[in-house]
Amino acid sequence: MFYGFGFSSLFILVLILLFSSLRILREYERGVVFQLGRFWAVKGPGLVLLIPVIQQMVRVDLRTVVLDVPTQDVISRDNVSVKVNAVIYFRVVDPEKAIIQVANFFEATSQLAQTTLRSVLGKHELDEMLAERERLNVDIQQVLDAQTDAWGIKVANVEIKHVDLDESMIRAIARQAEAERERRAKVIHAEGELQASEKLMQAAHVLAQQPGAMQLRYMQTLSNIAGDKASTIIFPMPIDLLSGMAEAAKRPPA
Repeated sequence: MFYGFGFSSLFILVLILLFSSLRILREYERGVVFQLGRFWAVKGPGLVLLIPVIQQMVRVDLRTVVLDVPTQDVISRDNVSVKVNAVIYFRVVDPEKAIIQVANFFEATSQLAQTTLRSVLGKHELDEMLAERERLNVDIQQVLDAQTDAWGIKVANVEIKHVDLDESMIRAIARQAEAERERRAKVIHAEGELQASEKLMQAAHVLAQQPGAMQLRYMQTLSNIAGDKASTIIFPMPIDLLSGMAEAAKRPPA
């Protein structure tokens, strides 16, 4: 009876050790296996068999992680204080480095993203932050990717979400935009006046060379004026016409 109890206990112990040594890793997971404290291999996906007590395994998720960078106070190169937040997409490409080279790769990447966001944006002016986000996203992504490469991390994309300004700066930007619109309107008006004067000068030159054309233009103007019956209009008579009428009056009647 004692023999039967000992055998069943041993069988149960073997089953416990067997189940404790089995690990199942999903397709997007890898296991970093240590043997007696030293790195041994990267296993997975699928079924992984470990030697109890001798080997330990750390799971690593290879899927893309979406990291929301908290709002950071940034002073631009032209000394404007803004609040900027962003989102970062990264994933583990080397599980061995991600576990061995850094204590917590997620926290390390988060802290590095915050400092990099402040340092990179601080080198640019406010207008660039507002108008050239795509280029700034690429700059931040390249800096982060280069620094996290030693941790086995690949930063795939960086997106600046919001650039918040205080009320006084918003009003200043609005005044600047209004002044710029007024300047453009004045420039366009001046260019129109210049083009109109050039056309009038060309027309005067043509009319001066063709007296008949001047008379036709004069008659056309009189016709346009005569169409307005609500006003009394006084217009000059041509000198040639008045001279002809005076000579006719001086002649004796036949």
